Amino acid sequence: MLRNRLSIWLGLLVIASMILAACGTPAAETTEAPATGETAEAPTEAATEAPTPEPTTRQGAWVDEVVFSEQGDEAAAVAQLQAGDIDVYADGIADPNLFQTVQGDPNLAYSTSYGLYFEMYFNPVQTFADGRLNPFGSKVIREATNRLIDRNYIIQEIFGGLGNPKYTSLNGAFPDYARYIDTLREIENKYAYDLEGADAVISAEMEALGATKNADGKWEFNGAPVTIIFIIRTEDQRTPIADYMSNQLESVGFTVDRQYKSRSEASPIWAGSDPNEGQWNVYTGGWVSTAISRDDGGNFGFFDTDFGGCCGVGSTLFTAEYLGQDYYDAATALWNNDFTNLDEREELFKTALPLHMENSIHVWVVDTLSFFPRNANISVASDLAGGVSGSALWPYTLRIGDTEGGTVRVAQQDNFIDPWNPVAGSNWISDQMPIRSTGDYASVPDPYTGLALPQRAESLTVVAKEGLPIASTFDWVSLSFAPEVAVPADAWGNWDATTQTFVPVGEGVTSNVKVTWTYPADLFETNSWHDGSPLSVGDFVMGMIMTFDRGKPESALYDEGYAPTLDAFLASFKGVQIESTDPLVISTYTDAYALDAETFGFSWYPANSVTYSQGPGAWHNITPSVLAETAGELAFSQEKAAAAELEWVNFIDGPTLEIQKKYLDQAAAEGYIPFAPTMSEYVTAEEAAARYANLDAWFADKGHFWIGTGPMILDQVFTVEGNIVLKRNENFPDLADKWAGFSEPKIAVVDVSGAGQVTAGQEAVFDVTVTFNGEAYPADELSTVKYLVFDSNNQLVATGEADYVADGQYTVTLPADLTGGFDAGANKIEVAVASKVVSIPSFGAFEFVTVK
Repeated sequence: MLRNRLSIWLGLLVIASMILAACGTPAAETTEAPATGETAEAPTEAATEAPTPEPTTRQGAWVDEVVFSEQGDEAAAVAQLQAGDIDVYADGIADPNLFQTVQGDPNLAYSTSYGLYFEMYFNPVQTFADGRLNPFGSKVIREATNRLIDRNYIIQEIFGGLGNPKYTSLNGAFPDYARYIDTLREIENKYAYDLEGADAVISAEMEALGATKNADGKWEFNGAPVTIIFIIRTEDQRTPIADYMSNQLESVGFTVDRQYKSRSEASPIWAGSDPNEGQWNVYTGGWVSTAISRDDGGNFGFFDTDFGGCCGVGSTLFTAEYLGQDYYDAATALWNNDFTNLDEREELFKTALPLHMENSIHVWVVDTLSFFPRNANISVASDLAGGVSGSALWPYTLRIGDTEGGTVRVAQQDNFIDPWNPVAGSNWISDQMPIRSTGDYASVPDPYTGLALPQRAESLTVVAKEGLPIASTFDWVSLSFAPEVAVPADAWGNWDATTQTFVPVGEGVTSNVKVTWTYPADLFETNSWHDGSPLSVGDFVMGMIMTFDRGKPESALYDEGYAPTLDAFLASFKGVQIESTDPLVISTYTDAYALDAETFGFSWYPANSVTYSQGPGAWHNITPSVLAETAGELAFSQEKAAAAELEWVNFIDGPTLEIQKKYLDQAAAEGYIPFAPTMSEYVTAEEAAARYANLDAWFADKGHFWIGTGPMILDQVFTVEGNIVLKRNENFPDLADKWAGFSEPKIAVVDVSGAGQVTAGQEAVFDVTVTFNGEAYPADELSTVKYLVFDSNNQLVATGEADYVADGQYTVTLPADLTGGFDAGANKIEVAVASKVVSIPSFGAFEFVTVK
């Protein structure tokens, strides 16, 4: 599912998407961990975007049409690529044998990504409604489960080395992992594979819960077996991972009911059912970050709290009482970036990470290196985190050779997993890939750094309180600091759902930052919704209203599951003000801030922002569902729909289309303007009539209510067959070559060398080389070269910055007093390198022997 971080990321793409999967069977015995002292190079990938030889006059997408189909079998997908039946397989693959096949075929190319990761997600309820005991309702058992898993075995035997062990929600390929590598290495040592130790902890806790073991060594509770219902995905490596995990659970006395299901079969159970019903105990989760995250601090809130809401109905249970107040507070502070400097941020991470592990609602398994195969004549910008399916730029850059036009055939594992609606619809990456092509954005993330680049916005200005740790890189962003940031008294600070008006901030309010987005003067002249309705200020204001209204108990749209998200937002939000409508200038005041000015949100652009986190939304295509939910006939969110036994709004198919059409007709007949006390200042009766007429004509032609302002139009929907047809938006304002030119990402290779034997009490010097394609990596393109030293018990004993010698050359000197404390035996030095031009850290390690 995609991560929606309400506090900061309004203007950027949604961060994380649910991935799906299943594959073969695991081997039976544990393999050794990979040897240290060697440098592992990432596989070379084809350039992600071929340069355009001549300027073009073509507007919108390079291609005329994109046709999506379903293919759940990765091997079959590669065979279809080789046969020329499809052009792109948009799901990441981590199968080493298929990787070799693609590498060896000159007619195929591929892109790699580092954003796909797998986990075990636990039902948090202790005792189900029918009296059954759920072992994973105990945080003690969840925490101990970490030590049941030999992650190195999984990586070697299931992934063929295409991955790294994962213990926390922090992505090992993103900057925060390198930033806090010392704390993370300690966690990884603490929770390393230890079957006997895990068994002892689990046994003691099960007995404390009232369970007993029978003569066969199986756990029973109230005379019945303690059975673990394991929902196992069948499309990728999650099948062998879950089979391995099931074997481990059975080895410590549990009975496991392995239920193998596809993505669409599993989702209604783990995400849609009431956890108290006990339809499941464990689910094989898979996630992908669709853009490089410059700040993973929000992961604790997203995955583990009720305001993050990552995981369907069960997320509502993750309250402060359930998690512990200390963890909830730390997660909230990191969600809102509630710290004044990086030292305070580090302390919050050091608080959150151990408590994250103690709760272990998710037990993380592997960060994968996945690849996205395609025909060699296809070029497309791929994101280092999200690959092709997660790339913000895929619809802008997809091209057949150097031609203009044509049809590209894209296959995914599944399409149409959940209903599409912009407010709270499908969060699955396979749905979000075509959805993303229909929307447009204020800014888009650079696929290699995660820093935002301007798309519809003209400029971004950030004024921050002096002392805050914020930096900027690109010249389209202006960053300055002030002793105080005052919030205008007439700025909108909250929403009154009864009067349907914004509440002014009032006098004397200050904030940490002021974030101002300025749009071009011709924004509303050059950008239109797919039904022909011009983009307007009303679309922005409607998004602001929906941000607040759904979390207000007085509103007919009140959603109990959304309320904690709004509460977390209001904890840092101070106000918003539309400073000008011609050109459009919007300033937001907040105590939440990003470390990089380019990644500030609050653009309020009505697509993939905070309110419309699941796609683009115009005020007039949202309105029929607003009326229908007000009347109690359907609901925007899965949680509210399930609780009220209503249909979940779907803009593209199903029974809610008829309901939406009824209320579209009603709105048109009445000249209805939603939230009229506020919206009528920005929407005229004439505009409302024209928009409703446009949408009605669109529905008559297309049979759905999905519209956007992006480069592709949703032309045809075949939900039974699993097919989607996208057509080029000929009225898109940008030239097709706007985003051409992304080349190979500059990922560093790190090598550490030195004496293989060190005498305790004597100085030891190690050499570090940092290169790219065999050439020295320029020092001005690196942010840190950090070393960590581990003793013979694999405990972290020292950290520091390597000494610069020359570009690509560094040294690490361990003083005599440090080596004097080493016991005789094997020690290790590890070096973590963070680049400024690519947000993927690189690592190198060297083992040496200490002698007395």
